[in-house]
Amino acid sequence: MEGEGKALKATSPTAKEIQAGVLRAIAHPTRLRILWELVREEECVCHLSALLGKPQPHVSQQLSSLKAAGLVLDRRDAQRIFYRPADPRIGELLRTVAALAGLPEPSIGERRPVPGCPCPKCDPGAL
Repeated sequence: MEGEGKALKATSPTAKEIQAGVLRAIAHPTRLRILWELVREEECVCHLSALLGKPQPHVSQQLSSLKAAGLVLDRRDAQRIFYRPADPRIGELLRTVAALAGLPEPSIGERRPVPGCPCPKCDPGAL
């Protein structure tokens, strides 16, 4: 039984490893942009894809990384999946990262429809 505890401990991530995983998850320009957008309002994959000008599979992959790190949550609404921050402190984290980098805080203005986006928020006729 003594060896079992050691094997389990060797495979369990430490607090520092978990923290490093969160930082790795946000250490990507597209994922940072996605998080900034989600801080303002929950969004679906099709909207984020149109907004970022990136293919839907790429955006989905980035969202999957953020979800695996525990940074975003999702909910299904019919055939669409909407994403939102898992914790309201994520906005504070993003503002702190921008300040540490010597950058102004990105403007999180009002959400606007994105041309070509088929989501119900951009195209009310899509409901």
